[in-house]
This record gives sequence, structure tokens and C-alpha cells, in this order.
Amino acid sequence: MRTITSFMYKLQPYERGIQETFGKYTGFIHPGLGFQFPSVQIIRVRDIREHTMNIPPQSVITEDNVEIHVDGVMWVRPGADEDSIKRTFYNIDDWRQAIIQLTITNLRQEFGNLTLDESLVAREKIGTNLQSVLNVYGRDWGLQVSKVEIMLIDPPDDIKKAMHKQKTAEQERRAMRLLATGEFEAAEQQKLAIIQRAEGEREAAIKVAEGKAEAIRLVNEAAEHFFKGNAQAFKQMEMTENSLRNNAKIVITEKGISPTLLLGSLPVSVSTDVQQEH
Repeated sequence: MRTITSFMYKLQPYERGIQETFGKYTGFIHPGLGFQFPSVQIIRVRDIREHTMNIPPQSVITEDNVEIHVDGVMWVRPGADEDSIKRTFYNIDDWRQAIIQLTITNLRQEFGNLTLDESLVAREKIGTNLQSVLNVYGRDWGLQVSKVEIMLIDPPDDIKKAMHKQKTAEQERRAMRLLATGEFEAAEQQKLAIIQRAEGEREAAIKVAEGKAEAIRLVNEAAEHFFKGNAQAFKQMEMTENSLRNNAKIVITEKGISPTLLLGSLPVSVSTDVQQEH
């Protein structure tokens, strides 16, 4: 705030003012050049730009009784209209100090409603809640809070160490879980490979067995066909072999073997179509 007591004055585009005559409000001053009577009039000027205001570090107690240190920053500006400018002068003595103290009070209340774990992930929520509360009270002071940001949330050293250990343990659990998942997937792949190999071997064995069965079937068919037409000849050969083994007499004729088997005292004539080999 600045005060003008000279005869001629000038307000910048980002300034608004009030004029007092004999200590009483008499008018709203817009940007530009103007004149007044210095002996009886003064002009109080307010900067209506956004004001960046730091929230000083504060110790707050969370719902689970953990003391943490927090700080932040907010952006506040006086309203540009006549009523708001009047409020900044007549409804509060020091609007900057007032808004900071209001912020600190509500900051402690916000963190008091949250546990430590909730506080660490609730920066945006806390900032939004503070902005809403500050705008409700700041309206009576002609102020508008544009944004509140929580910058630092600092737990005690022992809490930070415990959190670090917890994080490390969680990372190790994740690594072990990933490793176990990889080993399980590898075992599953190996199992599938064994099953597929066994299936292949089984199919190959079935095909080999089917081939052998087919070969046996073909041999049986050929043998059956061959022996059916030559059964008599094979029978005569078998008898001849048995006769020779038993010292029987065989008569060989020009037409082939026509032996007379002397079995005991009974001569048996055996005729055959087997030709004598010369």
C-alpha cells in the first residue's frame, strides 16, 4: 500500500485507490492522472496484482500423532472493484498478515484430520481445501486466493528411516515376486516342451507300430495266397523229407520223382509234379 498526499497523483494500470476527505471515504480512484486538495484529502493505493506469499514452515500433528514439518506457497490478490478495495482498508488492518495466519490455522486442522500416510499423498487435496476455506474468509477482506501449494512435508528422522526400510523391503518383495514369476513361467515352458516331445514320440511309436502291423498283414496275405496254391507240393516235399530221414526207398522216373515209400510192409506210391533236376 502507498499513500498519496500531493496535489497531483497518478495510478498505474495495476493499481486502485480510495480517496478520503477529512478522514472520510469520498471516492474510488481508477488508474491515470488526477488532482486533489492535499490539505484535506489523501489517496490510499492498493496493488491488485497476484501476490506470491510464502507459508512459513510449521510443525503439525497428524491424526496418528506424528509430528511433521510443512510449508507452502499461495497466490493472493485484492479485488479490483470498489467494494473489495474498501474492504482491504476498512475490514482488516494488515491483510497479508491476516491471510497468512488464517492459512496456518487451517493448515494444522487439515493435517490433523489425516494420518501420516494419507498426508504424504494428499498435497493437492490439502491445497484445494485450504483455497476454499481462505476464499470464504478472505471475501470479507476483499481478497481472492487463486491457489495454494503444499511444498514440504517432512516427517521425523526415525519415521523417514522406517519408511526407507519399508520401501526397500517392498522393492525386494517385488524383485522376488518377479523372479518367482519368471521361474514359474520357465518351468511351465519346460513342462510344455516335455509334453510336446512325449506326444511326438508317442505318435512316432504309433506310426511305427502301424507300419509293422501293415507289413505283417501283407506278409500274411502273401503267405496265405502262396500256400493255398502249393499246399500239395509242400506236403509231398515234406513226406519225401520224412522218407529220406526214415531210410525209405524212392523211385525216380523220367517224369520226376515218383517214389514208392515202403512204410513197413506196405508200399505206397507217391506221385509228384516235381521234376528231376539234371
